[in-house]
Amino acid sequence: MTMELDAKLLDILACPQCKGDLEYRKEEPALICHQCKLKYPIRDGFPVMLVEEAIPLET
Repeated sequence: MTMELDAKLLDILACPQCKGDLEYRKEEPALICHQCKLKYPIRDGFPVMLVEEAIPLET
């Protein structure tokens, strides 16, 4: 089951590493920072915004 993140939450979230914008990918579920090339997982409806937990994007 995929949970939607609240639009207000998405508006205020930023990459913890570069403070840049994030792309929400509901189907994965994850938040993507294209600048840092990192994917922040969403677990049980909560974004895990720790650089140590981020997954490098495949290039």
